[in-house]
Amino acid sequence: MPLVVVGISVLILLFLMTKLKLNGFIALLLVAVGVALVQGVSLEKVPDVLASGVGDQIGDTMLVVGLGAMVGRVMGDSGAAQRIADKLIGAFGAGRVQVAMVVTAMLLGVTMFYEVAFVIIVPVAFTIVRVTRNNLLWVGLPMSIALSTMHSFLPPHPGPTAVAATFHASVGLTLFYGLFFAIPFGALIALVWPRLPFVRKMDPSLPKGLVSDRTFTEDEMPSMGWSLSVALFPVVLIAGSAVYDMAVSESDPARPFVTFIGSAPVALLLALLLAIWAFGPRIGRPLSEVSASCNSAAQAMAMILLVIGAGGAFKGVLVEGGISDYIKDVTHGWSISPIILGWLIAVILRIALGSATVAVVTAAGVVEPLVAGSGVHPELMVLAVSCGSIAFSHVNDPGFWMFKEYFNLSVLDAIKARTTYTTALAVLGLGGVLAVEACLDALSI
Repeated sequence: MPLVVVGISVLILLFLMTKLKLNGFIALLLVAVGVALVQGVSLEKVPDVLASGVGDQIGDTMLVVGLGAMVGRVMGDSGAAQRIADKLIGAFGAGRVQVAMVVTAMLLGVTMFYEVAFVIIVPVAFTIVRVTRNNLLWVGLPMSIALSTMHSFLPPHPGPTAVAATFHASVGLTLFYGLFFAIPFGALIALVWPRLPFVRKMDPSLPKGLVSDRTFTEDEMPSMGWSLSVALFPVVLIAGSAVYDMAVSESDPARPFVTFIGSAPVALLLALLLAIWAFGPRIGRPLSEVSASCNSAAQAMAMILLVIGAGGAFKGVLVEGGISDYIKDVTHGWSISPIILGWLIAVILRIALGSATVAVVTAAGVVEPLVAGSGVHPELMVLAVSCGSIAFSHVNDPGFWMFKEYFNLSVLDAIKARTTYTTALAVLGLGGVLAVEACLDALSI
């Protein structure tokens, strides 16, 4: 049974990494090969499946994470990250840094991918931790939870936007309905989770190479204007492109250029060039010093990218092994509410495959025939399957490894922190969708 294979492979992976202390990259590749063979992938095809899984994941991630890490390290080594951190602490107070992280993450996360917003904000979170001496998860976890909520629940992010087309739903109306529960539920989990006893026991150190150890004086730091301008530069490009995409027709002549500069890799590359100049030659720092910051970030990212890529290989063999088709066949014909069915299938696929995008698109395809005659608002179906796709993030999710490595956690601690919060968000999200449905029915909309 394919789901048993998934369960056993996860247990073996945990054993290799926790008991035998095997490197995550090696452990993931070994388990991926084992799953491929058990699921009947031919021997000559296994290397191609692994390479394709790594390539697909790294292709999506390497440029964003690598460039983002360099921007963050340049800002950290110049004092710009400390300037922003000091400003946030001053505005919200040292006792409310979590609120500052949630507000910042939600504002950026509405239009930006989780990974992109994460690598932009995390240097500020690291600096706040160093300045305030707070626990890393006390500051970083609210940021991650807020970003996960925005990315998984709402368009224009990839999953919700893709299934909006499947259900013929309005992207704008989906975003409007989703904001009613995404913001309060995301903020609730973001502020509650770091206070849970099992999370408070974790005290990870800051990852080496991604944050500056230096404390700058007032005169040594660049101005708030320049610091914030560099940090927000990619945000403006990416968010502006997303808004433009929703507001302008596909035949608009400026679309290719706006799409180009609004793509995450190009926006971050331009931001890096701006950071190199603004925090280098503009203030009298030699380019050699700025380049050293970039090199340090790249070295620190090497193992993170390898592990994320291996996570992509693991996900790839699960997909190639036909597990998504098996789940589609098993769930076909279940007689329950389309909203609950779509959510549940997305949850099962997320657990089995790890990919939120695969989960949400496949779940939408299964329940789409049921929606036409059910009277369910298509926007609510988009939100239901999107909420289900965030549940149970664990070792077959490449995003899990990014979370683990950046926050310097063991595998078990990452499961305790991330798997639980993503599941809580999914359950609350389903409740939010059902509540909105009840309100719309009461208003006869």
